[in-house]
Amino acid sequence: MTAPATPVPPSHPIPTHPCARCGAPVALDVGLCERCNPLGLKDSASSQVHGTVFLGVSLAIAFLAVVAHIAVSGIGPFVAQVTDVRAASGDAGSVVATISVRNTGTAAGTASCRLTDPADRGVQTSQIVYSPMVPPGQSVVFEFQVPFGAAGQPLDVSCTGP
Repeated sequence: MTAPATPVPPSHPIPTHPCARCGAPVALDVGLCERCNPLGLKDSASSQVHGTVFLGVSLAIAFLAVVAHIAVSGIGPFVAQVTDVRAASGDAGSVVATISVRNTGTAAGTASCRLTDPADRGVQTSQIVYSPMVPPGQSVVFEFQVPFGAAGQPLDVSCTGP
């Protein structure tokens, strides 16, 4: 007669994660499986990996900042003035301002201009408008309808580059 077999308690599976190269399950404290790391070389520390990533991201941000600076250098400064303010046709309470913008820089660009009513210093009535492309050393004149002001009333404008 044989003795009855004793039941084996169920074992808990050990937590694993995929191998960094092939995806085979490996223990949490190991980065590569035996097949991908046959010599058992030590893995990179997480601080080394994170440091490398941080350095790469920092260099990419610095590179993009330099490229952006080169892309917009030479644009502006802009000199602007409102040359005419007339009533808008068919829209009571708004006027059409004629704006002249001069690019004193060495590269073409657009200006971001802020039209204000000098009577209230732009606290409640101001409008942002973008000029057309202004070649270097030249001026452009364009019109823009604003919902404040009166015909013949002066308006202030100030323009900046990128």
